Amino acid sequence: MKRPYKEEALRWLTHAKDEFEDADELRKRGRFYLALFHFQQAAEKALKAYLYLRAEPAQVLYTHSVSDLLKMILVIDMDFTEAKDAKKLDEYYYITLYPNWLPGDVPSRFFDDPDEAEEAMCLAKSVVELVERKIKAAT
Repeated sequence: MKRPYKEEALRWLTHAKDEFEDADELRKRGRFYLALFHFQQAAEKALKAYLYLRAEPAQVLYTHSVSDLLKMILVIDMDFTEAKDAKKLDEYYYITLYPNWLPGDVPSRFFDDPDEAEEAMCLAKSVVELVERKIKAAT
């Protein structure tokens, strides 16, 4: 059964918010490599929620890139300029998951900087909160 776009947008936003909270718990526990990955995922899913809200589902499944999603959204909503720095989260999509993407090291040991995780948290938070405001204003 195909859901109405607003309902689907709310489902994606709910998941994005839950993933953000989980990522923040991982950050607080010092599991930075997982936190970084899940902050990227939270931002990606929030942006996809916004695209569902705008009835642009063909674009939703096109990419996993925060940068690509932001580019798509900026064509229809310039308010997302404030979240443009979140594209940095794409750096954590693969490299945090697989040792072969980080030659000579292991992601779970390589990512050990609490400031880096804090920055990723702030970037993801800016996206999730912006999308939440947009969805609330539209529903």
